[in-house]
Amino acid sequence: MNLRLRLIAAVIAWPLACGALRAQATPKPPAPVTPDEAGPQVDTGGVIIKKKKEGEDAPPPAAPEREKIKNPNGETYSLRVDVPIVSLDVNVILDKTHQFIPGLRPANFLVLEDGVEQQVQSVRMTQKPITAVMLLEFASTSWSYIRDMQNASVGFYRSLRPDDYVAVITYDLRTHILADFTNNKETIAQSLQSLRIPGFSDTDMFDALYETLDRTSRIEGRKYILLIGSGRDTFSKLTLDKMLKKIESTPNVTIFSIGTGGFANEMADARGRAGVGMMNNLQAQNQLQTFARMTGGLYFNPLFQGALPDIFNQINDSIRNEYVLTYRPTNAKNDGSYRKVQVLLVDNEGKPLKMQDEKQKPLKYSVIARDGYTAKRPVE
Repeated sequence: MNLRLRLIAAVIAWPLACGALRAQATPKPPAPVTPDEAGPQVDTGGVIIKKKKEGEDAPPPAAPEREKIKNPNGETYSLRVDVPIVSLDVNVILDKTHQFIPGLRPANFLVLEDGVEQQVQSVRMTQKPITAVMLLEFASTSWSYIRDMQNASVGFYRSLRPDDYVAVITYDLRTHILADFTNNKETIAQSLQSLRIPGFSDTDMFDALYETLDRTSRIEGRKYILLIGSGRDTFSKLTLDKMLKKIESTPNVTIFSIGTGGFANEMADARGRAGVGMMNNLQAQNQLQTFARMTGGLYFNPLFQGALPDIFNQINDSIRNEYVLTYRPTNAKNDGSYRKVQVLLVDNEGKPLKMQDEKQKPLKYSVIARDGYTAKRPVE
């Protein structure tokens, strides 16, 4: 009985023992961990690829092709840079008679710029009306100076033509405009007749000429200044150097100067009363001559009134008859520098041109032209 009970108990306990062994062999799943215990969370999952919208896979459109434009008539495009053209007013006159010499050809002109020969492109002879300013010294220095000025100014205005325009300006301590540009001879005559009694003895010639050059620079074309005076300067604010620089930088202006008091100066010199005054007169005359030479004009210092008609004939000949030369300078830089210009006459072989009269005697002549010009600046 006891054996039997033991067998039954063993049979019942065997399955229970096997289940316990299987329970011990199978590991338990780990308990869930809270965020605080595990530290920062890291996403170790796969890369999430968003779904593309329709059309996103297509490549970007290509840039539209530019329209090809052909040059007219199939010509090749080229860029052309023009070099400024220099224009020179040249007068050629005989030294003895001051007559204008016509009939010269382009091959007869040799132009040197800063010593370098230039290729003359065109030469033409012109005769045209004038635009001029009569700049007159009217100061109480000496009655002989005033008388010479009045005689010279009247002689000039009488030689004018109907299509000439002239202004009248006087100067002493300052400038006075008596008549603006006009072609009415009566207006010019009235302005000259109004000169009665001078107010000052000062002659500020540099200031007056500087101001006149400023006024004429606003007028297009070629202008002329007829400077009639003693050439003396007393209290000008400007110096001679500044005056010369102003003349150099002012284009298209020609100065003709007529000295006054020539006879009085000669008489004072003959009497031995000149002294320092004679030196001042020579300096004044040299200034007038320099102004004319720099601009291609003429200088006169008449002793008697009878010389005035011939003087104005020469001035008219020089003003109305002239050669106009044009060339492209080899120095094309726009640096604002002053270029020295020299004009010579040559024959077919390049030698100095010789002139003869009907009796085969040599004739001396002068070539009158501006001695230089100021090149343009980069900003012009």
